[in-house]
Amino acid sequence: MKKLVGILVLSVVASSAAMAQRFAYVDTEYILKHIPEYVAAQKQLDALSVQWQEEVDNRFADIEALYKKYQEDQVLLSEEMRRKREDEIVLKEQEAREFQRQKFGFEGDLFQERVKLIQPIQDRVAQAIQTIATDQSLDIVLDKGSEVTFLYANPRLDKSDDVITKLGYKPDPSLADD
Repeated sequence: MKKLVGILVLSVVASSAAMAQRFAYVDTEYILKHIPEYVAAQKQLDALSVQWQEEVDNRFADIEALYKKYQEDQVLLSEEMRRKREDEIVLKEQEAREFQRQKFGFEGDLFQERVKLIQPIQDRVAQAIQTIATDQSLDIVLDKGSEVTFLYANPRLDKSDDVITKLGYKPDPSLADD
């Protein structure tokens, strides 16, 4: 009997503690749209990406042209010349793939540039969220834009505008995704 009463008391205490937690959410995509430095950094990254992709495409187009020329000339070439041209094509293809990996690969130049430009902004947003959570005695703050699935979210729990204001910007509801 004492065990049953103990379990019941523990269940009541645990459920009341769970109900006492204060939740809120933010939409970091919406917040970042309000930060001019972020928008400028994103445009800069997009321009770099387009520029580097054009370079990659040009390299592969050159390789394709070399290969077509090789196919046209193949019957006229000696075995040694064929091997030399094949090796040249393979080498250029390896160089193009290495260039592509260097620019777009894991921890490549685009990733490094993104970290350099975006990370300080994300750190400021995270600090503002933490300050608001502390000031408003929030226990948990979720990100609406991340992998968390919201089936319903009460708008009064949305603290995105508070974060934007804390960062020194004016919220613009027209930037919201909803």
